[in-house]
Amino acid sequence: MRQNVKKILKIALLSIFLIFIIVYAFFISKDLIFGVKIKNVNIEDNLKVTTNIQKITGNAKNAIKLTLNDREISIDQQGNFEETISLFPGYNIISIKAEDKFGNNDEKNYKLIY
Repeated sequence: MRQNVKKILKIALLSIFLIFIIVYAFFISKDLIFGVKIKNVNIEDNLKVTTNIQKITGNAKNAIKLTLNDREISIDQQGNFEETISLFPGYNIISIKAEDKFGNNDEKNYKLIY
């Protein structure tokens, strides 16, 4: 009877240890699994604006390189960015591209009419 309890206890402890290793491995590799994401951008697609100066803010989670219309812009440790651009009269396309340290990419395009 005592040996059965010891055997069950060993199996339970080993199972808990293996689950801990799996959870830890997932936590460490989540940036690789989920990649880079551009979100919370303050402009909308097909937006009509009345001023030619537009401030663009947002978040590029897990990004190490971020470009706005093929021009590299700075981001902080959390991935937040803020940039001011000038719009041409008529139809403008705003392209935001992000890349993470593993080479994964995300791109968002917004159309603005001034």
